[in-house]
Amino acid sequence: SIGRALVRNPSVYLMDEPLSSLDAKLRADLRLELKSIQAESGATLLYVTHDQIEAMTMADKIVVLNGGHVEQVGSPLDLYDRPKNRFVASFIGSPSMNLLNGEVTALKGGFATIMLAGSTLDIPASKELAVGKRISLGIRPEHLKLSDVGLRAKVRVVEPTGSEIHGIFQFQDQEITAVFRERHALAPGDEVFLEIQPDKVHIFDKESGERLE
Repeated sequence: SIGRALVRNPSVYLMDEPLSSLDAKLRADLRLELKSIQAESGATLLYVTHDQIEAMTMADKIVVLNGGHVEQVGSPLDLYDRPKNRFVASFIGSPSMNLLNGEVTALKGGFATIMLAGSTLDIPASKELAVGKRISLGIRPEHLKLSDVGLRAKVRVVEPTGSEIHGIFQFQDQEITAVFRERHALAPGDEVFLEIQPDKVHIFDKESGERLE
């Protein structure tokens, strides 16, 4: 059906999850082929997918829909680096962004102290933060590292992919995913400290889910 559409040489293509039934390697190969065809033809390609890797790798612009409502429109990296709300933050990125419950406990010298289940983190403050405000703190898995300080967590699952190691950790009653380039020797049951890079965090309102600048 894709071939029949291509030979008609339209100015706009609409594709509804055309690669969903294919195996991973063939799907990746056809992603490249479709991108090449679009670049050569100059046609507009409207591509519907639930696979956010397809969206990130193929799109010039992404429209994130949630129940028919447009949550955010932007380039792949715009959505990845500055998600407008908690839904976009958790939807864009694989593995998903970690979202941890926290509360602002102090504001001083341009920094806000966030309490995360007994652990504290100082981040650059914004005008929307106030002492006592409940927030969701977002951190991408690749922005966590093993350290001697940070969140004390227990290893639940280790997933080596070859180029990376994905670790799933238990922190209090919350689950955290971290991605490491280094080949750390981790095993289920190990207790470690996960250090958060303060300049890489995303802050969302706990109730509304909207991003706080």
